[in-house]
Formats: sequence, structure tokens, C-alpha cells
Amino acid sequence: MHTFISILRGINVSGQRKILMADLKALYENLKFKDVITYIQSGNVIFKTSEKSSNQSLSLLIEKAILKQYKFDVPVIVRSIEEIENTIAINPFLKEKNINIEKLHVTFLAETPTQINLDSLKNINYPPDKFIVIDKEVFLYCPDNYGETKLSNKFFETKLKVAATTRNWKTINKLVEISNN
Repeated sequence: MHTFISILRGINVSGQRKILMADLKALYENLKFKDVITYIQSGNVIFKTSEKSSNQSLSLLIEKAILKQYKFDVPVIVRSIEEIENTIAINPFLKEKNINIEKLHVTFLAETPTQINLDSLKNINYPPDKFIVIDKEVFLYCPDNYGETKLSNKFFETKLKVAATTRNWKTINKLVEISNN
């Protein structure tokens, strides 16, 4: 069995695109996923499958099922547990002094951005907020308040031309902890 974490974008925000976690769990189970666990209302789902599917094919399968059941589109980004563990291990901000880990976030990208789109970020700077793109992740440090940063999902989606969703450091670590139990 292979363990995956799916991260849904934009559900249960301000009463929009509402999906109860019990219903989301049932949807995943109907897709024949095993050991399905949801974590908090923002659409984090840990699941297992014996199928050797790519992250993209799993995302598409889940997106289609949500569209069919709820009649709205929800971007879904999938990573294997090993990929999430690697994301935690390589966070470049953990090597810096005076970093408050409660102010760390990761924006997960649906795919690796093109070099041209990455180049569009080279001269962008919104201090005190900082970001570093590595492969399909954008590591963020927002020492004031993520809710006020210009480095939002929409910002990265527009600049990098890929779907994105962000989770805070605590959530990412909790998902790994839950998946390893």
C-alpha cells in the first residue's frame, strides 16, 4: 500500500464550497482508497492505495469525483508521504537563525513551473516576507501574518501559471505524524 496526502484548495472558506469532512472521507472510500483520514476542515486527506498511480492521475480522479458529487471544481494536489517528508527535510528556512517555525508555510504546486515563469519571480521582494521555490514547493516565511502577505496562493498561481494551495508548517508536520501512526 502506498500512502498519499491530498490537499484541497478553497473548500469550507467563508461558507463557500462546503464539504463536510465525513462526506469527503466517504467520497475517498467510494474511490476504493483505504485508511482514509481527514485532518481539519480545510481539506487535508491522508489515504492509501495499492494502485501505482501518479500524483496527477490521483488528483484528477479525486477532482472528478468532487465535481460529480458537489457540482463545483476543487483543485486537488497530491503528494506521497515520502514527498511530504522530503519537503519537511529540505525547508531552507529551518537553517536560518531566528526563524519562528510558527510563521513557516509551504505552497504546494500542482506541477513544476516552467523556467520562464520561475524567472518572473527573480526580482520580486515583499519584506519581511520571504519565499524560495524548490521544484513543486514554495517555502514561505511570513514573520508578521500570512493572512496579510502578498505571497498568496493567487500570487503564485498567477506568476507560475500552476494551481497552488498553502498549508502552515504545523499542519504539514501533523499530516506526516498522523500518516505514520
